[in-house]
Amino acid sequence: MFEQTFKNIDDILHKDAGCSSELDYIEQTSWILFLKYLDDLEREKEISALLNGESYTSLIAPEYKWDTWAYPKTQEGKLDEHLALTGDDLKEFVDHKLFPYFKRFKSEALSADTLEYKIGEIFSELKNKIQSGYSLREILTMVNELKFRSKSDKHEMSHLYEAKIKNMGNAGRNGGEYYTPRALIKTIVKVVNPKIGDKIYDGAVGSAGFLCEAFEFLREKENLTTKDLEVLQKDTFYGKEKKSLAYIIGIMNMILHGIEAPNIVHTNTLAENLSDIQEKDRFNIILANPPFGGKERKEVQQNFPIKTGETAFLFLQHFIKILKVGGSAGIVIKNTFLSNTDNASIALRKLLIESCNLHTVLDMPGGTFTGAGVKTVVLFFTKGVPTQSIWYYQLNLDRNLGKTNALSEDDLAEFLKFQKTRGVSENSWLINVDTLNEETCDLSVKNPNKKEEVVHREPKDIIDEIKLLDLESMEILSRIGELV
Repeated sequence: MFEQTFKNIDDILHKDAGCSSELDYIEQTSWILFLKYLDDLEREKEISALLNGESYTSLIAPEYKWDTWAYPKTQEGKLDEHLALTGDDLKEFVDHKLFPYFKRFKSEALSADTLEYKIGEIFSELKNKIQSGYSLREILTMVNELKFRSKSDKHEMSHLYEAKIKNMGNAGRNGGEYYTPRALIKTIVKVVNPKIGDKIYDGAVGSAGFLCEAFEFLREKENLTTKDLEVLQKDTFYGKEKKSLAYIIGIMNMILHGIEAPNIVHTNTLAENLSDIQEKDRFNIILANPPFGGKERKEVQQNFPIKTGETAFLFLQHFIKILKVGGSAGIVIKNTFLSNTDNASIALRKLLIESCNLHTVLDMPGGTFTGAGVKTVVLFFTKGVPTQSIWYYQLNLDRNLGKTNALSEDDLAEFLKFQKTRGVSENSWLINVDTLNEETCDLSVKNPNKKEEVVHREPKDIIDEIKLLDLESMEILSRIGELV
């Protein structure tokens, strides 16, 4: 049901004059889904309160409840055509009453870590782009059929929302900023292995894929107590995001995964001065894929001891600084970081191996990130002791990755197996830091165990080449004869 509904909504939005791309589709679908999800969540809480003999005060005023404006019902449970707004009346209500009402939640909330505050933030950042009130009525009717009450419903919904984020990434317009392959994220989380009570952080949160997968990983732990679940909800996951749409999608994604009031802040992480970070600001775990290829202004670079315009390199400095001593990180970065010869890259590599134990480098094949031709590596490190040796693993696949041939968890199974023991194989090897060039600190991926591929040519190709060489020889001989 969910998948077909999403397709039908996209078809409607495609025809609407106010929506022009996958980015618009997911943005507009998001706020409608969110209000339907919120309605079901309110019902759940009300039923739970009644069962416990308690009273429940709804967050939403009666006139702004889903059953009042989005889908008023007859006694038979069908859409009440007399009460349901449509056309210009519906658009007028949404633009001038509904959005301003929910926007006020931000200023009226008691604190930033409440669901009320997040509702206010979402509607402060978004606007209704659907120009046709008739199209909006169709979409509301479809979304009304979706239910978010059972665990399986929420699970299916969260996975389909992830699929929409992936499609948005494939659509271009910097989509790579929004989507990291989930197989890679899950593998990174397994290697870093967070525990209940760890504070987990992504300073370039995007669609919050890392935080959502870390939540799933921890939620599956056995014998979780009520206190553990409360810690997961309120005191575990933290993120920062600069761009408005990514920020909203990240919040929505976390809420759909079951985190009611995500600790995501809408801010430019790199605008913070590194010298201002104190112990209370630090985190146990960092999971991130910072945007690469961006260029930061001079005033932003002044916040960092190693000056560089490369966004990803500034983020890496930020992550090293904000990680607690003894904390662990899994960071995706361009593979050129390992070998660049500019002063900033060399200084950053030295900072990393001198202040942290860079224990693992995972070398990813081209095509890992759909639409981005950049080769990447994953750096796994713990802070507090210098690096002695680095274990490399080069992921070599027998196929090319792309939109229709994505990375899978099976592709990374051998990496996970070997990483635990730092085993040496055709695809993995160890290097001692003492063997590095002291001046350049080059960490390039140079697989010493990879066998050179022997190319066996077809007999026909060999014969054709011999014939061609014979012809060339005869031509040369004939010219020599003419000269003589």
